Amino acid sequence: MDRHAGEAALLEDAALTRAAQAGEVAALGLLLERHRAGMRAVALSILGPGPDVDDVVQDAAVTALRRVGDVRDPAAVGAWLRMIVRNASLSLVRGSVPSRPIDDLHLPSLGAGPEEWLERHTLRNWIWEAMEELSPVLRLPMVLRYFSNGATSYERIAEACGVPVGTVRSRLSQGRAKLAAALATTADARHGDTAQRVRASRAEARETLAAAESGRFGALLTERWSPEIALLRGNVPVGGRRVLTRGMDSDLEAGVRQRLVHAVAGRSLVVWEMDLLSPVDNPDHCPPSVAWVMTLDGAGRPHRLRLLHPRPVAALQALTTV
Repeated sequence: MDRHAGEAALLEDAALTRAAQAGEVAALGLLLERHRAGMRAVALSILGPGPDVDDVVQDAAVTALRRVGDVRDPAAVGAWLRMIVRNASLSLVRGSVPSRPIDDLHLPSLGAGPEEWLERHTLRNWIWEAMEELSPVLRLPMVLRYFSNGATSYERIAEACGVPVGTVRSRLSQGRAKLAAALATTADARHGDTAQRVRASRAEARETLAAAESGRFGALLTERWSPEIALLRGNVPVGGRRVLTRGMDSDLEAGVRQRLVHAVAGRSLVVWEMDLLSPVDNPDHCPPSVAWVMTLDGAGRPHRLRLLHPRPVAALQALTTV
């Protein structure tokens, strides 16, 4: 490519990036097509041939949708896309699979991560409107993969959904395709205020923890959660209100406390990610974190709850055998 052609390509990249930042998903699609070969080459160089290459490139496309507003040099969007792929590929080799750009991209600070981006980015409400168009089977893995902090790996998502890792890969692939179609169909729809919903969910999480510490967790469940609330292990119910109340009270009596660190809130699915604080005299009492993954009923009340942390099976067995 001669110098003039290279300059023209950079100018076109810049124009498409600005259009994508203004909310034109078609422009983002063109950018991805222009740079797909380079993105794939990066993945191949790190991972070698195999299905992980396609997964990483597809993940990068969704990450680009969520983070295109962060690009500070629109003409350098190709390097930004390749760095997303490189970071995800290296993380996959190390055994984890975050799909977000790394700090040396010179992006603005995002504070709390995806949550902060959702409050700033002009596409946030549209993206969440499109997410609500997905079936529950596809929505849960998509939300955990792209919007949670600690439940992004295939293994954690498989645990939440009660399915094999291979099924998670398949559902994410379907979810990405369905999301692209849903973005087109919801372009002119009325979009809810995602930032307001997240703020309200944070407040609800803190009120829930405060109620638990004051001995009112059971009363709060009665007031605010569905009468049919069920605790699930994968897709299997293992208890209801009584088990949840007993488990929370038992943890508090043992000196365990929870602290909200991240919230994701859609109309039908909410995730509260908590730090778990063990008693000072028993620092290994519990895992370091837990995610409350809640499916809401038609009235917006928690209806199904999944608890995810490094030892979920043992924790739930303890609850259900007391």
